[in-house]
This record gives sequence, structure tokens and C-alpha cells, in this order.
Amino acid sequence: MVELLLATYFLSLGALAVLGVHRVRLTRAAVAARRRPPAVAPKPETWPGLLVQLPVYNEALVVERLLGSVSALRYPGALEIQVLDDSTDLTTGIVAREVERLRGLGVSIAHVRRVDRRGYKAGALARGLEESTAELVALFDADFTPSADFLERAVPALLADERLGMVQARWAHENRTQSWLTRAQAVFLDAHFGIEHRARAFLGLFFNFNGTAGVWRRRAIDEAGGWSSDTLTEDLDLSYRAQLVGWRFTYLDELEVPAELPESWTAFRTQQFRWVRGGIETWRKLMPQIWRTPGVSIAQRLEATMHLSGNFAYFLMALLAALLPLAVVARDQLGWLVPGGQWLLSVLDYSMLTAGTLAMVVFYVASMRARPVSERSLFDIAFALCLGAGMSLGNARQVLLGLRGARSEFSRTPKRGGSRSKTALQLYRAHPERRLIALELLFLAYYSWALVYAASETLLAAIPFLALYWVGFAAVGLGSIADALRSAETGHFFKRSRFKISVT
Repeated sequence: MVELLLATYFLSLGALAVLGVHRVRLTRAAVAARRRPPAVAPKPETWPGLLVQLPVYNEALVVERLLGSVSALRYPGALEIQVLDDSTDLTTGIVAREVERLRGLGVSIAHVRRVDRRGYKAGALARGLEESTAELVALFDADFTPSADFLERAVPALLADERLGMVQARWAHENRTQSWLTRAQAVFLDAHFGIEHRARAFLGLFFNFNGTAGVWRRRAIDEAGGWSSDTLTEDLDLSYRAQLVGWRFTYLDELEVPAELPESWTAFRTQQFRWVRGGIETWRKLMPQIWRTPGVSIAQRLEATMHLSGNFAYFLMALLAALLPLAVVARDQLGWLVPGGQWLLSVLDYSMLTAGTLAMVVFYVASMRARPVSERSLFDIAFALCLGAGMSLGNARQVLLGLRGARSEFSRTPKRGGSRSKTALQLYRAHPERRLIALELLFLAYYSWALVYAASETLLAAIPFLALYWVGFAAVGLGSIADALRSAETGHFFKRSRFKISVT
């Protein structure tokens, strides 16, 4: 039994180390791409008709700001705007009022309503395309505020190559410094865009549209089979299907669109769970096609496999969370079951732990170096690493649910447009998952014991890795409880009730 646990532990460490090496490879490519001056696409002689789609569901706190920024977009060609409104609250009234006002100002804008939310966001986008013949399609989620020149900068890049199917802009973060949570999220997303997207685009590999702040060729969407709601990440799914039929994508790192990061722990969990589970669903759906499709290079196949398999890292991190304290005890008391093995395997153990951790540090530091000095902080990176560890249990569950392939509901991520009022907190609160929080608090106690043990036995090399998980479980568990205490359901949080996960 001990041998099996140790074998699982080392296999998990080894797999995470391989993922770390992959991140370092992407980092090297991104740094090389950064040295290349950005290409300036010529202005087109004619500007094709363009449709801006704004999928909205219960976004009363941000939708008016969204409409204000989008209606100010400059575009030399024919421009139409669709508000794809599936809301069930006061958002619909706000949209109707603003649409009427903007029409009076000469803006070509439509308020599109459906009788149900069939297909969720993918269904709304597909429904909107039925009512337009525009050659290009730009998309913005409700909390995004593009600058007036966004289309003038993005469209020339898209039209510079007739086989370009999509151009993705970078996300900026309006509330980056609001809390430790938003700062850590900014670290994650800056690396995703500034390293992963930049590197994959530079190397000619597949990468994904992020669901917002991008412009598509309508023909690329149609040839890929259109929007599909059979995964929770319809953007990732369509991205790969489009590239598999021969379309290329480009990424504009210098074109930023401000957006809002989730400020509550429960809202952050909702977003992460959807992304993780949807990513695994897309992996299940498309991996065979990726390896069967002719004309796809080996490099593209391998990188697509690494990309779509990336969320399995959370399952490995959850295994590591369960086994790391036991491994510390085994190393100290059992000598790894072989004479002299304690020293040898301890070196191997800590080497892999350190290599995996340092790889992620390099990954985040490289992305941060491209940001203004005011946005750089090693403490933010350290907390982001802890947060990734703390989220491992909940995200590992989403990996398993994604593998199971059960149908799931698209759960929106609550955004409040900078409002700090109690009304905003109550209107768009996310409901905490009691059993998951209890499990995280149990692991917090488990790691508290492990830290005490390591300190008492002077196992100093183990303490940083134990502390990383301890901080992570403390942050997500106690942070979620703090959210619950601030919500309108405070009095019900600790009552007995049937547990329901909000994402499935």
C-alpha cells in the first residue's frame, strides 16, 4: 500500500514537472516573439460589413456601460450591433431603454430576445447570426469596455491575410489591485495572454479565442460548423474546429480591452469551474479529430494535446495535496523502505517539486516583465501559486465531471461594475459550495498538522511546499466563508440542506 502511494506521488510529481518544462518552452518562444516588432497591417481599401454581438444574461450592473462603450466604436464600413439578451431580471428593461436611446442617435442596434436559453451563450450567438449577413463578427462580454478605435485596429490585422479567421485582443483588468484575489487572477490571465497566446501565435500553433474581445470572419465560423453548446467552453471548441478546417488565428498583444475580474471567491470559483470542466469536455470531443485531421503538423498536434490536456494538472495537484504530507512522514520515518533510500529519493523528490514550482515562477515572471512597473510584484506571483494549489480540489472535481460527459448548465460569472453597494452584493452573489469548502478546511487542518510535524522534526526543505498548499486552502476556504457571511444568505449558510453544485 505504501509503495502504491509513493508511486502515485512520484508519477504526479513527474507529470507536473513535464507540464512545467512545457511552460518554460512557451516562455522562451514568447520572449523571442516580444523582440520582434509588431506588424502594422495596412488599412483596407474597403471595410466589410461588421456585426458586434453582445451576449447578455442578468448583467444589470454593467450592461449600460457596455452599450455606451460599444456604441462609440468607430468603423468606416457598415456596422450593426446586436444585444443578445437572455436576461430574466431588470437587465432587459435597461437594455430596452438604452437601445431606444441609441437608435434615436442613429446607432444601428437591435435588441434580440429568445423564448428560452437553449444553448446558453452559444445558442444566443448562433441566433444572432441568423439575422445578419455581415462578413465580420466582433464579440464582447458584458463587463468589457473596448476603446473607440478597437475595430479600426483589429480589422486590418484580420484582413491582412485571407486565411485568417480570428484576431484576439488582450484582456486588461480594471480592478487588478482591488484585492489579493484580483491581483492573482491578473497574474494568471497576463501569463495566458502574454505568454501562451503570444508563443503559440508566434510558432504557428493552434490557440483559442477567449469568448470576447475578438473579431471573427463569419465564413470561418460557418465552415467550422457554427457555435455549439455541447461543451461549457463554446469559444475553445469553435476555435479548434475552425483551425482544424484550415483557418489561422492571430493575436494582438498591444491591443487591450479592459474588463472586470471576479471580486468574490464564489464568483471566481464559478468561472474557474466552468473553464476547467469545459476544457476537459472539449478535450474529450476534439482530441481524436486533432490526431486524425490531415494537414495538421506534428507540432500543432502535440501543442494542441498539451493545451487541451492542461487542466488535468489540477487532478495531479489534488493527488499531490493528498499525498505530500504522507510523503514527508514516509521520508522521515520509513527511509522510503530501502537502506540509504531516504537521502537519494529525498533529493529526487525535492528536485522535482522545486523544478515544477520554479518553472511556474519563470512563466509568471516573464509575463509580468512585459507589464508596467506598477503592475509587477513577486508577492502576487507567490499568492497566485498558492491560489492554484488551493483551487486544486474543486478543479479536480470538475476534471472528473468533464470526463464523465454529463450535461451541464452554463453558469454566469457575477460582475458588479465597480459597485460596492449592499444591493450589488445581494443582486449578483454567487452561492458557496458547502461540502467543498468543508473539504478544503479539512485539508487546511491536515496541512497545519504537517507543518507542525515538519517543523518539530526539522524537515526544513518540506516546509515551503507544505506552506504553499496551506496558504492556498486557507485562502479559498476562509475566503468563501467570508463571502457567505457578507451575502444575504448568511443565516442559511450553516444550516443543513441538500448540497447542489452551481455549475452542473
